Amino acid sequence: MLSIIGGTGLYDLNGLDIEERIGGDTPFGTPSGEILKGRLHGKPLLFLARHGAGHRLLPHEVNYRANIFALKRAGATQLLGFSAVGSLALEVAPGTLAMPEQYIDWTRGQRERTFFGGGVAAHVSTAKPVSSALVGAVQAAAERAGATLARGLTYACVEGPRLGTQAESHFLRQARCHLVGMTNVPEVFLAREAQMAYATVGLVTDYDCWLEDPAQHVSVGAIFERYGQTLALARRVLDELLQAALPGPEPESRQGLAHALLTPDAALTPDQRAWLDVLRA
Repeated sequence: MLSIIGGTGLYDLNGLDIEERIGGDTPFGTPSGEILKGRLHGKPLLFLARHGAGHRLLPHEVNYRANIFALKRAGATQLLGFSAVGSLALEVAPGTLAMPEQYIDWTRGQRERTFFGGGVAAHVSTAKPVSSALVGAVQAAAERAGATLARGLTYACVEGPRLGTQAESHFLRQARCHLVGMTNVPEVFLAREAQMAYATVGLVTDYDCWLEDPAQHVSVGAIFERYGQTLALARRVLDELLQAALPGPEPESRQGLAHALLTPDAALTPDQRAWLDVLRA
């Protein structure tokens, strides 16, 4: 089943026929809010607002583990996120949609970034962390919607909540990053640990602050203005995506734990085995 994580401004899905509101805690804490389970264009769907109702959670405050676990427990096998991003490349212009396929983690260790530890050892491969099939399906939907979408990009995730310095922006450009944002890590890696195919649609709001023209530098006001304009485009792409046949998740996504676990089942406690069984489903 496909799940959607909505970022800034995307707190619901127009036309979603809600069948169930799924709440409750997880072994990893409380998710950002209720999961909405329903159908859109006839397809079963799960939806969760990343920042919670009313946008009350900053990027470093989001409980990414609880969000991913709750979605997997609700039946998700694929996850498509939406989030605001800044562009570090002149050719990726504000107002366009951009899908990263590689990530650089430039956060500062404040976020719980793995389900494992505390007696359960695993090392999951994230060489190619994004589902190319899901990216391809979104790209085809964008073409049908008449939208410009860039793919094959690298996303640098920074800690936030402050906006970056010009030196940081130039550093990330030198590292061959195309996009910068605050929310996709550890979300993308937790999805792989939960054996879910992952992709994200970045809504390009600005050129961050690497250009010499101060008028091009990022500001919160500019982010929300541009994001609101681009969000309508993203919704159209999502509608197109859901009106077509969705690809299934690749085997490498659904079998990420097959050779990653080091701790034998016999060494697990009943509680550990219970949450691990959710991830392995």
